Amino acid sequence: MNLFAKARKNFTVYVSALTIGVTAALSAAPAVAQETFTWKVQSHWPGASSSYTDSLVRLQRVLDERTDGRLKLKLYEAGALFKAQETFNAVSRGILEMGTISPAYAQDKVSLAGIASGLPFAFRNVWEAEYFHQGLGFEQMLRDEAAEHDVYWATDKVYPTEMVVKKPIKTWEDFTSLRIRSSGALQKFLTEAGAAASYIPGSELYSALDSGIVDGAHWGAAQGAASMALYEVAKYHVQPALNIAGTDVIIVSMKALNKLPEDMQKIVKDALDEQFWVRTNEYLYKERITLAKVIAEQGVQVNVLPDDVQDKLVKAAQAMWDEEGKRSDNAKKALDMLKGYLAELGYL
Repeated sequence: MNLFAKARKNFTVYVSALTIGVTAALSAAPAVAQETFTWKVQSHWPGASSSYTDSLVRLQRVLDERTDGRLKLKLYEAGALFKAQETFNAVSRGILEMGTISPAYAQDKVSLAGIASGLPFAFRNVWEAEYFHQGLGFEQMLRDEAAEHDVYWATDKVYPTEMVVKKPIKTWEDFTSLRIRSSGALQKFLTEAGAAASYIPGSELYSALDSGIVDGAHWGAAQGAASMALYEVAKYHVQPALNIAGTDVIIVSMKALNKLPEDMQKIVKDALDEQFWVRTNEYLYKERITLAKVIAEQGVQVNVLPDDVQDKLVKAAQAMWDEEGKRSDNAKKALDMLKGYLAELGYL
């Protein structure tokens, strides 16, 4: 064997031995465990609410799957840890890693929250509100303002808010005699329009309607009312919608978000962006089939407001819009953008 062949043989034996040794070492070394995170999530939805399952449980499943189990959401329904109005502060301070709220519950912190929770009788179709949020940049304006409080803001979905009432509204006097469960900007609007609107937690809503404490309420639209069994005691579903808006929001502690590895931060943000479109479209589909079902099975009737009642409500609504624009320079900017958009659509 010549010198070159001998050297090549020795080198081959050395590489083979080295490969075996490295493989054995890797096999013997313990696997490096990836860090896992568990987030407490306080919802403003009772467990019976359709959105608790369709929005929150869905997000729990999506994040578990896409992080390979590295991020777990521990869910708490409305009132389990904090009152709904306290959730924003708890997330802002990092006591909770995540929560769901109505924008109305954050009006003292986010000046755009009144517009976000839905200016009454502004949009006529859901796609218009979707485009306002995502196409014209309103969602980013909300996100920037919430970030000042260490909160990452993500609208869960856009949908109509429609009332249920125990007796049909046939005249303006019928409307002004109502006692209505409401919240946020709509509560203020309904009161200023002439009804008596007051806030009642979701967990107490059914009993309030059943006992006559209130004559009507809004909890989403048909889907929300059905999930809360409101049609058992209020057989009239009122249209048109009081508003169309991003009435549910997922909020995340920026402190908790920043503790995640970069890949997981991106997964969370992408999942929240996706949630907006998935849940908006799913909600509209379920609205249609739910309303048809309660009409057929529970004797629910659609109560379309008379034209004169609608006209008076629209005038009252537009007067209220300007009040929301006075909250801050940011709110005025958003309101001007909204009015310009509605003018382009031919509504103003």
